[in-house]
Amino acid sequence: MAGSATRRSQVTRLVVVGGGAAGMSAATAARRTDPALDVTVFEAGDHVAYGMCGIPYYLGGVVDRAERLLAYPPDEFLARGIELRLGTPVTGIEANHVRTAAGEMVGFDALVLAAGAEPVVPRLPGLDDPRVFTVRALADAIRMRELLDAGVRRALVVGAGYVGLEAAEALVERGAETTVVEALPQVLSTVDDPVAELVAGELRRHVRLLPGRRLGGIQPHADRLTAVIGDEHGEERLDVDLVVVAVGIRPATALLAAADRLPSGELLVDDHMRTSVPDVFAAGDCVAHHHRVLGRPAPMPLGPAANKTGRVAGMVAAGGDASFPGVVGTAAVKVFELHVARTGLSLTEAHAAGIAAVATDAQSRSRAKYYPGSEPLFVRLVHEPGGRLLGAQMAGRDGVAKRIDVVATALYAGLGIADLTRLDLSYAPPFAPVYDPVAVAAQRGGKRGR
Repeated sequence: MAGSATRRSQVTRLVVVGGGAAGMSAATAARRTDPALDVTVFEAGDHVAYGMCGIPYYLGGVVDRAERLLAYPPDEFLARGIELRLGTPVTGIEANHVRTAAGEMVGFDALVLAAGAEPVVPRLPGLDDPRVFTVRALADAIRMRELLDAGVRRALVVGAGYVGLEAAEALVERGAETTVVEALPQVLSTVDDPVAELVAGELRRHVRLLPGRRLGGIQPHADRLTAVIGDEHGEERLDVDLVVVAVGIRPATALLAAADRLPSGELLVDDHMRTSVPDVFAAGDCVAHHHRVLGRPAPMPLGPAANKTGRVAGMVAAGGDASFPGVVGTAAVKVFELHVARTGLSLTEAHAAGIAAVATDAQSRSRAKYYPGSEPLFVRLVHEPGGRLLGAQMAGRDGVAKRIDVVATALYAGLGIADLTRLDLSYAPPFAPVYDPVAVAAQRGGKRGR
């Protein structure tokens, strides 16, 4: 059982595996908790503490230099007494030691595994070509940006999840004629059909969208790549200059094979981020977070949770006290001019969990209808017929983030549909109509339960 292992009475050396958001949050939190602690971070790549979620905007030119994605330069961590071992993959964990790829054995009193997640790359011919990219590592993004700067006329994105959609927008911003292929019949599978249809409509205004189609492989040529795309009706060959593969990620947990985990691979931890292995903590995308709506651990690989869990793991590993209360599953994505957000459970997810949920949809306005900039805003609330709030999804060109955070807060606090109708939300014509879209949807949902 996660968290059942006892801790040593004194920790003098902490090792952190992974220099991303969770790992560097753990290292700095541990250093603040115990300034005398020996802290070493092992990172397989050449960069630490960078904004992975900002990579698509660096590719698209919104962020002009890769250095701007760094939360802090490496020298700042060194000045805090944190040893950084860049370009040093860890290949094993055994008997309170880590083993590096060079065969070095480094001992620890406590370890934080924050190796994150790895992009899934299908085993298809041609995907090892240097013009085929994933969007996760900063070094790869720098190489891709160099190719874009040299000029890319045609591009293919495989996968229409968050990363694929952001990559498609970046490529279009760089002037590339872009095709998006998605094996599922629906784009953005984390939302329900009505929201996914709005996303697909926005995509089709900018790219060629091919849902229900699969990549069969890549045929490299000196001056182009030929992608083989097919379905049950046949195959199509598409010539492009660049391919982005964004079909998903898997938790990087192979180093801790003995630890308790979900069937999908994420490590199970308690609220102090302890694993079932003595003296080993874990944080970030490689762990399953407690989902406050489901009431059980669930995969939720998102940046805010990585930072928070890393901080908790570092503090506790260094002898302090902290806990992570869990997530409600809040995420947002910009798809060209459309803003899309979700929190809690979708209707599909609720039904998969065995919950007798219903959905209430409302079409409202982001601001007073007479005020310039007022846009249609679609709201879906997912709830039980008796009024228990389970989740929400929203799509529009204005005011989405403000509203999804209201529902996320309500979910965290355990509020119901009736509570949403009573919230004292802000009103002024430049910001919201008198009846906020969240309240409009909640009123309709409340009537369904009567």
